[in-house]
This record gives sequence, C-alpha cells and structure tokens, in this order.
Amino acid sequence: RAARPRPPRAAAGQARDSAAPLSFHVDSALVGALIGRGGTKIKELEDSSGSRIKVTRGTYESEVKIFGSIDVQNKAKMLIDNLITSSGQNYVRGKTLDIIKPENNPKKPVINWASLRENRAKYESMKWAGLPPIEKNFYKESARTASMSQEEVELWRKENNSITCDDLKEGEKRCIPNPVCKFEDVFEHYPDIMANIRKVGFQKPTPIQSQAWPIILQGIDLIGIAQTGTGKTLAYLMPGFIHLTSQPISKDQRGGPGMLVLAPTRELALQVEAECSKYAYKGIKSICVYGGGDRKGQIDMVTKGVDIVIATPGRLNDLQMNNFINLKSITYLANEADRMLDMGFEPQIMKILIDVRPDRQTVMTSATWPDGVRRLAKSYLKNPMIVYVGTLDLAAVSTVQQKVIVIPEEEKRAFMHSFIKSMKPKDKVIIFVGKKLTADDLASDFGIQGIPVQSLHGNREQCDREQALDDFKKGKVRILVATDLASRGLDVHDITHVFNFDFPRNIEEYVHRVGRTGRAGRSGEAVTLVTSNDWRFASELIDILERANQV
Repeated sequence: RAARPRPPRAAAGQARDSAAPLSFHVDSALVGALIGRGGTKIKELEDSSGSRIKVTRGTYESEVKIFGSIDVQNKAKMLIDNLITSSGQNYVRGKTLDIIKPENNPKKPVINWASLRENRAKYESMKWAGLPPIEKNFYKESARTASMSQEEVELWRKENNSITCDDLKEGEKRCIPNPVCKFEDVFEHYPDIMANIRKVGFQKPTPIQSQAWPIILQGIDLIGIAQTGTGKTLAYLMPGFIHLTSQPISKDQRGGPGMLVLAPTRELALQVEAECSKYAYKGIKSICVYGGGDRKGQIDMVTKGVDIVIATPGRLNDLQMNNFINLKSITYLANEADRMLDMGFEPQIMKILIDVRPDRQTVMTSATWPDGVRRLAKSYLKNPMIVYVGTLDLAAVSTVQQKVIVIPEEEKRAFMHSFIKSMKPKDKVIIFVGKKLTADDLASDFGIQGIPVQSLHGNREQCDREQALDDFKKGKVRILVATDLASRGLDVHDITHVFNFDFPRNIEEYVHRVGRTGRAGRSGEAVTLVTSNDWRFASELIDILERANQV
C-alpha cells in the first residue's frame, strides 16, 4: 500500500507560526521556574502545547514570546499561568493579547484605607472613653515676673548661661513665658514646696528651672536641654508634684499611678527616686522599678498603690505585659532621654506609650540634642516648647577644669597611682574605664595597697552596686572605679575629680563623664589620659576645650 504523502516540515512550521507571537512579561526571579533545569520545563511546555517559547531575560523583568496559532498560544499561556500561579506567584506585568485568565488566579482585595482609619479612630475613642478629665494649667504668674520687660527678659536669659527658647507648635506661635528669678515667683502658693526648698538650702532656681517651670505649669509639653548637673530633674519633678495633687479627682479614685518617669539606667532611676523622697510632698508615694531589683517586692508595691513610678523601660515592659501596672491612669510623663537611644530602648518606649493616654502632659530632658533624640521627641510630644541652656552643641560644664595628658598606653597605670597619691584628704574621684575587667583589675590593685575603693559595673549584683554607690556618697571610700554605666545618673555633689583612665567610646560620653564633677555650683577637675589609640577623637575634644576656653 502506498504511503500517504506528508507535508514538508517547513510548511508545518510556517502554519504553526502564522499568528503574531503572544508577548508578556514576568518577574526575572521567576524565569528559572519557567525554564527548568537544563531547559527541561520549557521544552515540556512546548511539547504539551505545540508552541515555540522564547524567553529574553532582563534585570528586573523578562519578556516571554509564544509562537504558534492563536489556540496554541492560548494553551501555552494557560500552562505557563498554571506553572507560576501554582506556587502562589502573581507574575504578569503586561501582555499584548487579551486572553482568559485562569480561575485560580484571584484578584487582590482592594484595601479601604479610609475605612481602616475611621475604625482606628473609633477604637482609640473607645479605648480612652470614661477616663477622668485632666487639669494641666496651674501657673499663677507673680507680679514681679509679669512686670519684666522684653529687654529685661532677654538680658536675664543671656546672663544665665544663654538660655534660648522656642515654640515648636506648627502654625501660630504662643508667647514664651517670662523666666522666674526666685522660688517665690513660682511656688508662692505652695507653702509645702517652699518649706522643702528652704530646708535643702537652695538660694535661687537654676537656669533650666527658671524657664522650664512657667512652661510646664501652664500644661505645655517641654523639651529641656541642659548640661549635666544643672537641676533638670527638679525642673520636671516640682511641677509634677503640683500636677498630681491638683487633679479634679482624688488619687484614690484614679486606679493607678499618675506620674511616670522613664530613665535609661538603674542608677539614674534610683537617683530620681531619691529626689522624690527628699522633696516629699503631701504624702505622695513613689516607687523605683528596674531590672535586677526585687521583682516580687516591686510588684507588691505597685499593686498596693503608688502615685509616681520611676522605671527603666525593660522592667516596666515586664510589669505592663503581665498586667501588674495600669498605665492608663498616667497623666504626667517625664523621660530622661540621655542614652535611651544608645541603649536601644526606643521600641520599649513606644510599647509603653500605647497604654498611656494621648492627652497626657510630657516632659523630656537631655544633656544633648542629637538627631535621634529629636526624632524621639517629635514622635510622642505634642506641640512642645523647647528650652536649652547654653549651646545645642556638646559642651562640658563650665565649672570643670579639663586636663588632657598624652601618654603611652603602658604608662597609664603608673600615672594614675601618682595622681591618687597627690589627692587631698577630702578629695573624691571617679576613675572611668572602658571595660568591666579593667575596673575589677584596678580596684584589686588599690585593695592590695590598702587603699579603700569601690567599683561599679554591670557584672556586679544589684545589691553590690547599690552598696558601692552608698559607700561613695557617704565618704566611706573616696575612690570609685566605674564603667560608663555610672556616667549618667550618678549624682554625688562633692566629687572633686573625674579621672578618665580610658578615653570613652564617643565624645558624648566624655561630656557626661566630665559632668560628674563641678555640680551644684562647685568647681571640679577632669583628667583625661589620651593614647595613640584615641587620636580619632582629637578634633572633637579640641572643639570642646576651645568652647570652654581651656586650650
């Protein structure tokens, strides 16, 4: 029987490719799945559909062309769709022909952002519904303060460490209150506070207090920037006492504390608590909660009822998550922002603020004003005013005489011992080191020589750290060897010297170390050893010395 004639292969190819190619794009990341190992997958697609497939790879998108009749093209396209969509990928960027999409490739749902925002607003409204109203404005300007002319105000600010004020509210600016020159100008109507001030023996407000008190007592959020040892803690504590005791409902009816102070370290938190106790006002109860302390004891105190909570963010997060503390009752929030960002506390702070009512009054203090602190302030203060004393650039306290000694690394220890031998009987010194091991090593050195000393660093138990601070404050030891853990929050007024055995990790830490002396109007001396390893800090250190006229 004669064989049936077959058409020439070229004719078949011409018939198959007779239609214009179907062209579309896919993510280049998906080309591997389309081609397969060694081209096996694309060959399988061609054999199954009778088409010819060409892929031109691009950086982000790749072009796919399918050759053949329209039916063949649609079949190949459907196989490619199934291949890609079976792995949950939506890959088509564009196509030249309108073909039916597979049913298993559903459209993405459209998000109604307006509805989400509306529902969020409703949720926020429900969350804070039923809370008692807040009173914020308790300021009664004295006749003496009110009578100051603009020229007198500007002169006073200039003569008191160049105080600068600004209103950060958008739109129409508010009038910056005149500073108060005497305690009576602001606390005349609060005799208990005046009695405490007289008992302590303060003569007049510090510059930051003079300008901050009138602003805070008007209920305005405040950012206070001032060097260490300038009275920033009392700048927010005193108005906080008045705020707490002047609310329309009694403390017993609030269901929780009314004031929260956030501090980056245990030492600073304990120092703030000590200030609260020193200026006890109308039976206000305060508690300090921090990691490493007695957690059960802290929980017992909080649940029994307190008015002021001073806390490190980590421990407060712990109590907050386990429902041991009610933060919805907080109406006055203060944040000691120094080192908060350095220590990575921003996420914890934001988590804390979720449970603090948004119409609270907020005060933030810092010794420096870097970009990170500015961003933090912008995120949770509302229409604040800012008061800064001196320059916004780094500057050491002007009452500190700074000495820089360039020395080889191997001679540092001998120089330190010579310095200690030259100390007078009433001198008190902090020796700052860069490592915990160095702190223990130097403390052991002194101990072997029979010199009383204490050390302070993060590896010591909390009770030992508190004992070290207590011994140093009371003068049982006159030498404290410490890491930067203690460079902020350590408030001992009679420190005469700071000795930087190791240069700090950045120039901000240098400023805070130096600020441990020369406090409360006293003079002090800072000695810093600089080796060849520290030369990268030289230009910044020279800038600080030049601003203090000590070069």
